[in-house]
Amino acid sequence: MRLAQLNAVDEPLFIAAIGPVFEHSPWIAAGAAKRRPFADAGELYAALLAVLEEAPQERRVALIAAHPDLAGRVAREGRLTAASRVEQAQAGLDELSEQERALFDVLNAAYRARFAFPFVICARENTKTEILGELSRRAGNDREAEIATAIREIEKIARLRLSDILTEER
Repeated sequence: MRLAQLNAVDEPLFIAAIGPVFEHSPWIAAGAAKRRPFADAGELYAALLAVLEEAPQERRVALIAAHPDLAGRVAREGRLTAASRVEQAQAGLDELSEQERALFDVLNAAYRARFAFPFVICARENTKTEILGELSRRAGNDREAEIATAIREIEKIARLRLSDILTEER
């Protein structure tokens, strides 16, 4: 979709178009819709991040929690969002050996037990080996540091998804 169209559509259409940029969290797009018009994609992205930054901590944690475990049960059952399915496939997470799948399950469970939300990383910018390494390394973070890290990763994911939306529909 062209940016001019996004600036002109009603709020529900804007949210429908931009909402998927943040996993199961259309409230971010709804907040950005109120800040229109946008001069360019960078300004739209900045508005989305501003809504996220202004959100209370519990809402930010809920955004993290909206993400699926990487290579987890939701993926194996085919219930990922279209964007998550593509992103996990680009990192090779759809072609794991039984041993790799078991390792992801163990590490995801330990991470989730420690932080009470799933491990989030921009899969499109990492290989499965890098993801496993980060999953192990980041499990040693304290909760506040990990919330901040997960939000930064979500911002990377959102930038790429927004670019896909604005590019694919031109």
